[in-house]
Amino acid sequence: MSHIAFQPKGRAIEVEADYVVVGSGAGGATAAVTLARGGAKVALVEAGAWRDPQDYPGSTYGAMRDLFDDWGSTITRGRAFWPVVQARTVGGTTVINCAICVRTPDDIFEQWDRERGVGGPRMAKEVGRIQDEIERELCAEVVPEAAAGRSNILAMKGARAMGYDSHAMTRYVKGCVGSGQCLQGCSSLRKQSTNLNYIPEVLERGGDVISSAPVKRILFEGRRAAGVSGRFSHPVTRARGADFRVRARKAVVVAASATHSPALLMRSGVKSPALGKFFRAHPGTGIFGCYDDPVDMNIGATQGWASTAFRTDPGLKLETLSIPLEMVAGRLPGGGDLLMERLREYRHIAMWVHAVRAETAGTVSNGWFDKPVVRYTLNRADMERFRKGMALVARTHFAAGAKAIVPGVYGLPYKLGPDEVRLLEEGPLDPRCYVAILSHLFGGCAMGRDPTISVCDGRGRAYGYEGLVIADASVIPTNLGVNPQHTIMALARLFSEELLGD
Repeated sequence: MSHIAFQPKGRAIEVEADYVVVGSGAGGATAAVTLARGGAKVALVEAGAWRDPQDYPGSTYGAMRDLFDDWGSTITRGRAFWPVVQARTVGGTTVINCAICVRTPDDIFEQWDRERGVGGPRMAKEVGRIQDEIERELCAEVVPEAAAGRSNILAMKGARAMGYDSHAMTRYVKGCVGSGQCLQGCSSLRKQSTNLNYIPEVLERGGDVISSAPVKRILFEGRRAAGVSGRFSHPVTRARGADFRVRARKAVVVAASATHSPALLMRSGVKSPALGKFFRAHPGTGIFGCYDDPVDMNIGATQGWASTAFRTDPGLKLETLSIPLEMVAGRLPGGGDLLMERLREYRHIAMWVHAVRAETAGTVSNGWFDKPVVRYTLNRADMERFRKGMALVARTHFAAGAKAIVPGVYGLPYKLGPDEVRLLEEGPLDPRCYVAILSHLFGGCAMGRDPTISVCDGRGRAYGYEGLVIADASVIPTNLGVNPQHTIMALARLFSEELLGD
């Protein structure tokens, strides 16, 4: 076993394994540990650096520098420039997300079967079995009351007053202490990101981890994927290091994310009419509620409350999301004395968010310097859902006792009162008027039975190639309407089990 970190220019690094896995996040780490448990020699290749929890940054600036993909600079190209949230570190986005564990809804397997010719009862049964396993392995538990924090408690109160179902989140967190540091990496060692469990297990079982090693291309021998190659990138300076080549005796498993996997396949010469298409996401935004008493939203679980009551109609998921002071400063309008005056309310505000189960489909392509290009603009129907989500979050704040909200919408007043929610319902349909992000990404290498509209089949096998498997969010062909990490992990394990059975 070995961990090969950044190597300076000089002798090329050569590694050989049964399976090469590209990417170490939810999909990649799960695939790698499953293959290693099956007795295979695995080489896990990750573009980012391995950072131990004691070295996690304490600030948003540090997280963007050390943990996010290219300083979080990936944005949509379209009517609006919205950030696409992803990590670049060993453990992938599991390091910077809130470890939310939501089982794949049954209707998703029915939809996949109906629309894509994959899924169905058999996949539902297998994914359910695997999700049971993962929940045990990663200590999935409901946010404990002692760690909830006042923002999450207020949200529960508001939903109850509004009369809709909501719940405390289940997360892969072992005894949350409510440090409010999920977005910067959990230095308390409570969040079960894959760099703490699955990836060390791969090493213990004789595998290799190669970090600070962005893969340039997949190597082919005819139509068979035979390995990957690239060049090390220094984790601080981004200076180029030594070349590396990792050969696969059996298969290459691509799990580089819904943006990077399509881009990698494109620059490797993979041909598919569906490659880079059917990209989907959960676009969303947050609303600040202003309360008389202190909320101190960064005390308690960063995300501890959710509602899926509106998942099918109109297509929304509601969550709490506590963000640190510097992110609030970037979110509020104004500068100088005006901004400082507005930040005086920091202890008294709570941010809750909505995520739209958007029907809009975008595309991913490979851009300059191997940076993915995401083209995505919400259609009118999704923008109408977006407005409804904002109004629903606003009303929940007022039902919980907020005296005002800060909507962050161009053209609207800085604050709105309880009698002004209609301004959100009648707000602009131009996405440029909103401060939003894209989270929970799907597609780009969508699976399905028909190779004219699918990159891979229902086992993640790329059409037209041998030994090339895709095992991350990019295979998910539709919008789940819930947080996808549990689904990604289950599919990655399912595909890997089937590889071992060949």
